[in-house]
Amino acid sequence: MTTNDSIQSILTQSRTIAVVGLSADPSKASYSVSKYMQSHGFRIIPVNPRYASVGASILGEKCYAELSDIGFEVDIVNVFRRTEDVLPVAQQAVCIGAKCLWQQLGVTNHEAHVMVQAADLLSVMDRCIKVDHARMMNGATQT
Repeated sequence: MTTNDSIQSILTQSRTIAVVGLSADPSKASYSVSKYMQSHGFRIIPVNPRYASVGASILGEKCYAELSDIGFEVDIVNVFRRTEDVLPVAQQAVCIGAKCLWQQLGVTNHEAHVMVQAADLLSVMDRCIKVDHARMMNGATQT
């Protein structure tokens, strides 16, 4: 179980978030959540093969096809994909040395959760990083 203390710790110690499944469509949750996090000082790295194949950028950042294409440190891998698509993302998160795999609200791949925890990554499932960040910024830190 992920506690509020561990979530607060990862949010205060992280600066770079790779968002797997980030859409360029402002009406999509992945876009609005990422824009919020960017506005609060986080560097957002879009990961979406559809946009990367055409050399697109989202929120002013170059889009990558997959996590392994990113050539610098990533703190959080935030996943906006279907539950059944998370395991390969989790494997890449471990390979690139990310600190946390964050499965967005509605995403709960337990196999990925167990795997990243075994690799000493923090694992968050079925939670919205934007909601948790806003709550933590307002001082609510119940466990």
